[in-house]
Amino acid sequence: MRILDWNSLSAVQRRDALQRPAQRDAARVTATAQDIIERVRNEGDAALLALTEQFDGVQPAGLEVTANEFAAAEAELNAEQNAAIERAISTIHRFHAAQMSAPLRVETAPGVQCERISVPIRAVGLYVPAGSAPLPSTAIMLAVPAAIAGCPVRILCTPPNRHAKADPAVLVAARKAGIERVFKVGGAQAIAAMAYGTGTIPKCDKIFGPGNAWVTAAKLVVAQHAEGAAADLPAGVSEVMVIADAGARADFIAADLLAQAEHSPDAQAILVTSDPELAAAAMREVQRQSVRLLRARILTESLKTMRFIVVDALETAFDIANSYAPEHLLLQIREPRAWLPRVTAAGAVFLGPWSPETMGDYCSGPNHTLPTYGYARSYSGLSLEDFQKRITVQELTPAGLQGLGPTAQALAGLEGLDAHAAAVTIRLEALQ
Repeated sequence: MRILDWNSLSAVQRRDALQRPAQRDAARVTATAQDIIERVRNEGDAALLALTEQFDGVQPAGLEVTANEFAAAEAELNAEQNAAIERAISTIHRFHAAQMSAPLRVETAPGVQCERISVPIRAVGLYVPAGSAPLPSTAIMLAVPAAIAGCPVRILCTPPNRHAKADPAVLVAARKAGIERVFKVGGAQAIAAMAYGTGTIPKCDKIFGPGNAWVTAAKLVVAQHAEGAAADLPAGVSEVMVIADAGARADFIAADLLAQAEHSPDAQAILVTSDPELAAAAMREVQRQSVRLLRARILTESLKTMRFIVVDALETAFDIANSYAPEHLLLQIREPRAWLPRVTAAGAVFLGPWSPETMGDYCSGPNHTLPTYGYARSYSGLSLEDFQKRITVQELTPAGLQGLGPTAQALAGLEGLDAHAAAVTIRLEALQ
């Protein structure tokens, strides 16, 4: 961990300070993901079983979770755990259901009616990571909007644990949120299976969910193939940036940084503050709190890329944040809502000291599947409309065609597309 004075850094040093660790091996990761994808396309289920044994160290008796496995998973969770899952489903359902939009209908010119309707995507594949920690919260975040949208085919893939079973909490959360088919396969091979289909796993039209660098690379690869599947957004390794001023609590900040750093060795957590004393205090708090945490091996690696950046003013801090475009942005500053208009690139924003990012991960309502790697400059976090397609509808009356048709004829003439013009002309002549 290092404290960096932003003003004293060169342009190259500033770039290096914000370099995401997962991007350093991007070419190798993409090449590996491509090889896995081709193997699954060629060998189907056999490749999935072999790759699961290779990467997860187990070989399940079957890829699909059985009814007995669902029942066994339900028996493993106690009443408090079930209640927590149900409460999270309730708040997340409430926020996403409110995003449902009514059909749009506009008369753009006399006799010209234009509409936009939303229809569900036919088949969606949901990916729930479970490498170093199972994520039932992700099952909820993906399954709830898929159910609200009404996607007819909804399947879920998640890596098996060391017992060759899907994590019980993931299964219970998926079932309670409306998922009936779950497959025990993870990594890039799961993305390939959902994109192209195998003997067991049905082909999907769009794939959703976060994952490690290989999962993210695989989603980008299959999205480029016409016969593959669209991807929701580049949601990969966790990252957080905290902007804080002198009034912030160092222990709160440290806890927020560690909450993301514990996800994986290549997770990144950054503090940007206008107060040098706070930076030092936060670093001490990270050291103090980290020794009490269970995921020490992961933190040993992720803390190497934790940064404490000191700036001359909060305005500079927001410039850095908008350039970095963090997955999670926490504003631990006075009057955080007043500063919110300065945020132009972030997956999700958390205002004030009583809004820990953890709440967004689990149960406050908005989706926790968010753009990483700086893609928050152009992508939004997951929402209901990502599970839908918008289709436009147009209907012209004879009078509407007579009134607007000459405009189309003139534009077709400018482009030299006489067949376009003729499709209008033949109708206008029929009305004479």
